[in-house]
Amino acid sequence: MTSIFDQFEQASQISQRAAPVSEPMTSSGYINMQMDDNTPMFSKQKMNFNPSDLITHVAVASDYLVLAMANGKLFRLDLKMPDQHEEIHYAKFVQPNTKLSNIFLDPLGYHLLLAFAARNKDGNPELMYLHRSRSKLKSVNKSKNYEVTEVGWNYENKSSSTTGPILLGTTQGHLLETELEADNEKMFSGSQQYWRQIFDIGKGSDTPITGIQFHRVSNTTKYFIFVTTPTRLYQFIGNAVFTDNKPSLQTIFYSYLTNTETGFQEIPSSLKYSRLQFYFDRNNTPKTFAWLTEPGIFYGQLDPTSQQNSNSLFTQGELISYPPERIDPEKAETAERTPLAFVLTEFHAILMFSDKVKAVSLLNQELVYQDTYSEAHGKLKNIVKDPARRTIWAVTDKAVFRYKVIREERNVWRIYCDKEEFDLAKEYCYNNPAFIDIINVKQAELLFTKGEYEKSAQIFADTQSSFETVCLKFLEVDQINALKVYLSRRLDALSEDDKTLISMIVIWMTELYVSQLGMLRRTGKDDTEEFHQIQSDFELFLLQTKVVKCMQHVKSVIYDLLSSHGDKQNLIKLTIINEDYENVIEQNILKKSYLEALKILQGLQRPDLFYQFAPILMEETPKHTVNALISQGPRLIPSKLLPAFLACENDMEHVSEIIRYLEFMLQNFNVKDNAIHNYLLTLYAEKDEPALMRYLSRQGQDLLMVNFDVHYALRLCREKGLSEACVKLSALLGLWEAAVELALDVDVALAKSVASLPEESEMQQRLWLTIAEHVITKNQDLKEAMSLLEECPLIKIEDILPFFSDVVTIDHFREPICQSLQEYNTQIEELKAEMEDATKSAECVRAEIQSFRNRSVVVSVSDACCLCDIALLLRPFYLFPCAHRFHSDCLLTEIQPTLGPARRNKLSDLQRQLSVLSNIELSVVTSNGLPLREVLKNEIDDIVASECIFCGEYMIACIDKPFIADEDWDRVMKEWE
Repeated sequence: MTSIFDQFEQASQISQRAAPVSEPMTSSGYINMQMDDNTPMFSKQKMNFNPSDLITHVAVASDYLVLAMANGKLFRLDLKMPDQHEEIHYAKFVQPNTKLSNIFLDPLGYHLLLAFAARNKDGNPELMYLHRSRSKLKSVNKSKNYEVTEVGWNYENKSSSTTGPILLGTTQGHLLETELEADNEKMFSGSQQYWRQIFDIGKGSDTPITGIQFHRVSNTTKYFIFVTTPTRLYQFIGNAVFTDNKPSLQTIFYSYLTNTETGFQEIPSSLKYSRLQFYFDRNNTPKTFAWLTEPGIFYGQLDPTSQQNSNSLFTQGELISYPPERIDPEKAETAERTPLAFVLTEFHAILMFSDKVKAVSLLNQELVYQDTYSEAHGKLKNIVKDPARRTIWAVTDKAVFRYKVIREERNVWRIYCDKEEFDLAKEYCYNNPAFIDIINVKQAELLFTKGEYEKSAQIFADTQSSFETVCLKFLEVDQINALKVYLSRRLDALSEDDKTLISMIVIWMTELYVSQLGMLRRTGKDDTEEFHQIQSDFELFLLQTKVVKCMQHVKSVIYDLLSSHGDKQNLIKLTIINEDYENVIEQNILKKSYLEALKILQGLQRPDLFYQFAPILMEETPKHTVNALISQGPRLIPSKLLPAFLACENDMEHVSEIIRYLEFMLQNFNVKDNAIHNYLLTLYAEKDEPALMRYLSRQGQDLLMVNFDVHYALRLCREKGLSEACVKLSALLGLWEAAVELALDVDVALAKSVASLPEESEMQQRLWLTIAEHVITKNQDLKEAMSLLEECPLIKIEDILPFFSDVVTIDHFREPICQSLQEYNTQIEELKAEMEDATKSAECVRAEIQSFRNRSVVVSVSDACCLCDIALLLRPFYLFPCAHRFHSDCLLTEIQPTLGPARRNKLSDLQRQLSVLSNIELSVVTSNGLPLREVLKNEIDDIVASECIFCGEYMIACIDKPFIADEDWDRVMKEWE
């Protein structure tokens, strides 16, 4: 059997769909393909059953459909099982003088309320209850005096057995609160039923309530309530009191009891009905509402928090007019203008008239769908929406139709775009790039016409609009800042493969920045906030990754551009970013801006550039250049600066500055480069002899420690005639005789200082004799000669006597001669004392040797070996003066590991000879008169028994050896346990 949802109405269905509004793509770079969805937005399906009588009322919730028919029966159908349905005769449960006025089904589809009105004065209104699982109606006793016109269901109720607290509206404007429980008979009795009147909108007049909706605000105790009459929309908000997790809504109305003329929206109407509908999002939170009145549908966005600032619970309220109807002049008096009912979707209101259904957009009030019903189905009775499944049902006298709504949001983006609500328009594009581009273009154009050029540029950059067209738009209105914004955004969007376009944008933006800065500079505004802001933006632009990479290819063009504008500051900054400092430094040198070039060099910390430009800078401004070199400290290698120093003029100004730099490097960083020291020594030799002597003194007298070439220095000083320096250098080379002879030509004191330097006393004596010979032969000054004897104790009076002339008498040397003889006498006495001490020591040694010959040691039978604790006399043994005794083999085994490789090999060889040679061979007498056996044993004794192993050096060598070996540790530990 075919499903009722898959069978369509054939010839009887007449459906008209409004054509979508077409809009050309404005300056879009996308291919203009068909973008409209051809699937109908609204379509209907007819259920495949015929009711037993005319349908009068309908209710649907959670896929559960209830129809009331004119024959007094209810038709109930679970739409999930369309083949199973039932009919209940409700008329037999109610009074005969009543008629069914409406039916109400809760959102879960379990609780059905049937409202009955009195037919005449003899009848009373009545309210009946029917549970989904029951077939018998129950009367709500306390409703006898109330004709119920509307029910406000509790959307938070999840129970199938109870309705939870609900609100009822009556024809007199009474608002009642009650709760019904299917299995509790007492709740339907007049005495036990929970029933209270909580508000009276009519105040005694016939003001029927046509709509009720109440919902909790988030997870708080606050509730808001909407109540409608034919002409008014009431709003209530307040905190409910909870008992057993059930709210009591009566407390919400306490603040409204004294003042009922506030908190409502009034729309004049001659109709006796109105309709209230809410739209819920996917989380079942009410988002929008619509109120059907005679002039139109009052529509708004729900915002319960807005009442904090006003009396309204909604925002953006507006009246949506009904679509105009083409009226036939002959039937003008019967034309319907106001719908009988409607349902609310997210973006449309579906209006029901007696013979047609129309769908109107809530955003632009345009008619998007119209469906006229055949007279064969009868007049339309109602159109309802399943609150849980969101399905829409239209009911005629004889049939039930289901409406499908397919992608009703498809044109929403276009409507929002027309209303200039661009953020919402983009939200409903669902990332369709063609639609987003249309919206962006329109938004950018609008901002452009409003004069918001920079915002317009930002959005234009995200569109596919022609690059040239957009640029010309901003150039025509002289909006350079906006143009920069556009170019910057386009640059960010380009891939690295678009090198040509990137280069063009970079060059153009550089021109724009530099032009703006130049204009401000020429007008004297180079210290204003505007100037600094543009400069800052320019610097940030130059630091962008794409710009830095692009500069590697177009930097010559950019440099020329900055140079043409005379913007040296940014040219320098750009070269720093590009690490192309050579260009700017060369320009400063060409313009003779040497100090500026030095300033740049100091900021760069690039040694290679210092080496490159140092020659010309040293030539032109030596003082400032040396200051710059000193500021670099150890970052510069002095030897690489030698070409620059050698290229300078050899005048005092340049030389003094070079010396200042070299001295700084030597004193602070201990430079040992031989070339640097040789060059500094050369400058000293040429310009400053005192400084040369100080330098040589600092270098010291150790030939291996000096940092200059001594031979070169000596040759240079000889060429320059620097005798004192030559003396120093000759002494450094160990040329003592030459140094002293040269020093005697300069100063005797200098010669004396040189003569005191050699470490060999013989050399010192020879040098001092040379000085003495020079002094005596030159002046024959006896007093000065005597002073030499005091200064150098190595020379005696007899050494210098040959230098005096024959005419000098001995009386002049009496005192020195006597002193010399006294010293000789003292030395003779000391030698005699040493000889006597040696004789006494020899006699003591001989006496000790003689005493050892007569010394003996007694060995008893009980004496044991100190190593193996076995009787000593059992085997050959050694006896030491310290009284330690060892078997020969025990001592050999113990001493062998301590011997060196050579002694160990010799011992093995001696033992081998004793074991291999025959007795005859061992008895052969050697040259010293002893048999070979005795000689071999004596040698073995010399190796093995040279010292006691307990008292000799071996024991000292083993001081760090543990008493218990590692391999014996466990055994010893067990013995001690």
